[in-house]
Amino acid sequence: MLVNCYCSFATAVLIVPRRRKQGNIHLFATRLTTQVLTVIVYFYRCNMAKRISILIITYNRPADLLELLQNISEQKDFDAVIEEILLLNNASTDDYTPVTQFIKQHTELRIAYIDSPSNLGVARGRNRLLTHAKGDIILSLDDDMVFTQPDDLLRLSTLFEEPYFREAHTGVITFRVLYYDNRQVQITAFPHKKYDQYKDKPQFLTAYFAGGAHIMLREALNVTGLYPEDFHYGMEEYDLSYRLLNAGYTIGYDNKVTVLHKESPLGRQPSFKKLQMQWINKSKVAWRYLPFFYFATTALSWGIQYMKEAKGHWGAFFSAIGQILAIPFTEKTQRISGATLQYLKKVEARLKY
Repeated sequence: MLVNCYCSFATAVLIVPRRRKQGNIHLFATRLTTQVLTVIVYFYRCNMAKRISILIITYNRPADLLELLQNISEQKDFDAVIEEILLLNNASTDDYTPVTQFIKQHTELRIAYIDSPSNLGVARGRNRLLTHAKGDIILSLDDDMVFTQPDDLLRLSTLFEEPYFREAHTGVITFRVLYYDNRQVQITAFPHKKYDQYKDKPQFLTAYFAGGAHIMLREALNVTGLYPEDFHYGMEEYDLSYRLLNAGYTIGYDNKVTVLHKESPLGRQPSFKKLQMQWINKSKVAWRYLPFFYFATTALSWGIQYMKEAKGHWGAFFSAIGQILAIPFTEKTQRISGATLQYLKKVEARLKY
C-alpha cells in the first residue's frame, strides 16, 4: 500500500530545486519543510487506510452505471484503497454492452461482473455480493450516483479511524447525498427523521443507515450476519441496523464525502406493491426487535400511509393485513437489549413507525 502511495505522490511533491541563491535559502528551507510534512501526512493517511470492497447492484441503468464506473476510475490512490468492485446485474432487460466493454478495457479496476438470471431484490442481491467481498470496509452505492471530489475514496477508507467514530465503536457510516440535478440534500437518504435538527451537524450517531450510500466494517458484518433474505424490497437496512446496535456497534453519519444521486428531487413514486412490501417488512422489523407496543403502532401507521398513497388496490391492502396479523405466529423475536433501547432513545430514533 505504501509503495502505491509513494508512486502516486513522489513526482508531485519530492522535487528538489537545483540551486538557490543565498537570499532564498530561508524560503527554500521553509518550502522543503512544508513538503516533508505533507509527505508524512500523506503516507500516514495511506497507511491508516483500510481496503474497500465496492458493491453495486444495477437494474436497467447502463448509462448511469457507466458514468459511475468512470467516476470511480478517476479517484486518487485507487490502488491504495480499493480491493475490488463487485457488480451485480439484477436481471436487467436493457443492453449493458458499453458497461461490459468498459470492464474488459479496465482490468486494473478489478471489477467482478455478475449477471443474475433472476431479479434477487435488494437484500438477496447485496448478500450475493457480500459473500464474495474481501475488503476491510464494504462500500455500498446505488448505480446512479457519482462522487464529487477526487479523494473521496481515500477519505472513506480512513473515516472509521477518526476519534469520534473509533471511540463510539461505530460499525456503519452514512455519507452525504445530494440530488444530481439541483445539488439539494436528498432528505430520504438522510439517516435521521429529525432532519431540521440534524441537517447542519457534520457528524452524529443515529439509529439506521441509508442503503445506497454507506460504508460498513467487515468485522461488524461478520458478527451480525447478512441482510434478511425474506425482504425483497424495503426496510432491510432497519433489520440489519438493530442487529448491529444490539451487537454493541453504533451507527454514524459524516458529511466529509458527498455523492450526487440522479433520483429526481420529486422522488420515485413508489408503486402500491412497493408500499405493501415496506408496510409488511417494517412491521416484521418492529416485531422482531422492539417491544410489542411499537409493533402495533408501526403496523397501524404504515397501514394508514398505504391507504393515503396507494389510492385503492384493496386486494394488496387486505393481503398485507393478513400477513401482518400472522407475524406474531410466524416470526421469532430477537428483542434488543435495554442498553440498545436506551441508545435508540438517546439518538432520538423514531420508533413508533
